Amino acid sequence: MKLHYEITVGGRVQGVGYRYYVRSRAKELQITGFVRNSYGGKVVIEAEGEKKDLDTLLDYLRIGPPLARVIHLDISESSYKNSFEGFEIKY
Repeated sequence: MKLHYEITVGGRVQGVGYRYYVRSRAKELQITGFVRNSYGGKVVIEAEGEKKDLDTLLDYLRIGPPLARVIHLDISESSYKNSFEGFEIKY
């Protein structure tokens, strides 16, 4: 079943390669969407794909790249929207 996730990641996730890490993992899992920095040092992700792949992405997001320190994930799940072509970093 395909779903749409909106995820906010808090912790030390800016300036440590986190967005590039997310894009790489999402592409591996054939997930579409985007990742961008947000206010307050957070990262926001919108992702669409198969539930099992999205759940695997969540596991990756909790780990992050070596210099990151993920403190929390806020996840909002909704129905699949088919909104994206690939996965990109937004600036």
